[in-house]
Amino acid sequence: MDDAVRELIAAFHAGPRQAVVALTGGGASVAGLLLGVPGGSRTVLDVHIPYGEQALSRWFGHRPASFCSADTARLMAERALDEARSLAPGAAVLGVGGTASLRSDRPKRGDHRFHLAVADARRTATVSLTLTKEARERSGEEDVLVRVLLNLLAEASGLPQRLTVPLLPAEELRRSEQGAGPLGDFLAASAEVVCVDSDGRVRGDAAPPAALLPGSFNPLHDGHLRLARAAARRAGGAAAFELTVVNADKAPLTDEEVRRRLAQFAGRAPVWLTRLPTFAEKARHFPGVVFVVGADTAERVVQPRFYGDSPERLAEALGVVRARGCRFLVAGRLGKDGRFVGLADLTIPEAFRDLFDGIPPGDFRHDVSSTLLRAAGTRPPAEG
Repeated sequence: MDDAVRELIAAFHAGPRQAVVALTGGGASVAGLLLGVPGGSRTVLDVHIPYGEQALSRWFGHRPASFCSADTARLMAERALDEARSLAPGAAVLGVGGTASLRSDRPKRGDHRFHLAVADARRTATVSLTLTKEARERSGEEDVLVRVLLNLLAEASGLPQRLTVPLLPAEELRRSEQGAGPLGDFLAASAEVVCVDSDGRVRGDAAPPAALLPGSFNPLHDGHLRLARAAARRAGGAAAFELTVVNADKAPLTDEEVRRRLAQFAGRAPVWLTRLPTFAEKARHFPGVVFVVGADTAERVVQPRFYGDSPERLAEALGVVRARGCRFLVAGRLGKDGRFVGLADLTIPEAFRDLFDGIPPGDFRHDVSSTLLRAAGTRPPAEG
């Protein structure tokens, strides 16, 4: 192993990424190199070498249309990514896939070639190369493959290091990228909002709900679901949840954390992912929607200190909410002193009273919060 290869792998091991690697037909030496540099146990979650056709078909769960193609490499990387997510929930993970037809102990009728792919939450990048036939020994072809794959891994990990790839004059790397659909576009910040249905379908053009319940949902619990049902009854239409991945006073959520929190809603409720941290921004995108909030959030909404101590900015923001036909539906909750606080207990300026409506405790009350659940170290499954 030369120094440049060792340094790149060491940099990968020092980073936050973890990976599942799946390779067939060539490139198996990558696994040995990754595990031969100290730190591999932190980053390599699993390695699959389904070398024979039957083994690869069993690993996929079906026979691929081609055993050596860019599509097969991409599908291997995406399947490896799914496995990485299950092995390291919430972690920054990658799926690495590769398929190759390299020099053997007998002449091949077809090209010597390889296809490599690395998948993350936003995209799958694939690189293919047709090698000059009979120009290298098997070890030389393997070395080219390894260097290209490690460069792909470095790129997906945000590392600056790149290895020199010894290409011959007639050889050219061919690269393609495939996004992860609307969700990938959102995670790549190409879209402000996207809706994920309870059945997992992701849509960028879904109709807004009647009521929207914003929150961090860390974790989602039965109180959230009961509140959504109560809000839907009062709003006279469907209710959905909103998970904002950017927040004025918190670090943005990582792609993996977004996916972890999304998974809680599977089979339970639709959730909108947004990059809309303020209610004025939400109102511009969701006209006519009822925002369902707790009493603590309602209190913050009318406090000038959350608008740079500017009453003018406060009035401007709530003016946008009013102009867009939105309003707030407020659910009571326990205060820090253990006292139940509802809308009637809040000091709402008269100029904005028309924007707020309360949910009577008889319609909804739930005294357990996500904060208390995290403090207790519990993440109970939300009931349907």
